[in-house]
Amino acid sequence: MRRDTALLAMLLLTGATACSDNAAADRATLMNPDHPAFAQPAPDVFRATFETSEGAFTMEVHRDWAPRGVDRFYHLARLGFYDDQRIFRVRAGFIAQFGIPGDTALAAVWRDRTLADDSVRASNARGRVAYAMTGPDTRTTQLYINYSDDNVRLDADGFAPIGEIIDGMDAVDRFYSEYDESAGGGMRGGLQGPVFSGGNAYLDRHYPELDRIIRVTVATTSQ
Repeated sequence: MRRDTALLAMLLLTGATACSDNAAADRATLMNPDHPAFAQPAPDVFRATFETSEGAFTMEVHRDWAPRGVDRFYHLARLGFYDDQRIFRVRAGFIAQFGIPGDTALAAVWRDRTLADDSVRASNARGRVAYAMTGPDTRTTQLYINYSDDNVRLDADGFAPIGEIIDGMDAVDRFYSEYDESAGGGMRGGLQGPVFSGGNAYLDRHYPELDRIIRVTVATTSQ
């Protein structure tokens, strides 16, 4: 019995060490946007499941909709970039936005890493997900989920969806919206500075009702 207990303890310790090593390696990659890993193309179709404070939702991502945007999202998501983030901008009937890390060092690294535009090949219908931006070639890491089919008007402004929610939109509908623009707002609203400099600690202190992304899991699919 003692031998079995000791063996189990050793296996658990080995597993924990491996997980810790993997997390450290992922963070090191995230802290280097020029890492070769980010130059690799994403799968043609994959799914990202977001565990949130309101439940889980799953997004199916299509590379042919927006190749540059999808490639970036794929690598960021699988490395844990979107884990433990706050959904800081929720405008009822319009969008829910996230994509600023709660880790201020990581947020600073990616804040100005802009991405060339993709052409708009899918519309901003309800449940579709696209990058926020302030103009041509200004996408970075922030994403929004469309709440309304009326958002197809955003197509003309160059907002290119990368995927759509195929399960769990009811969780998205429950995201706390009473703060509206005050907890961070849009990229061009001038309110995001404290979010970048203060991270989750700032948001949790001043906007404690914000919903949060717990973790994101990426899985390829043959569909």
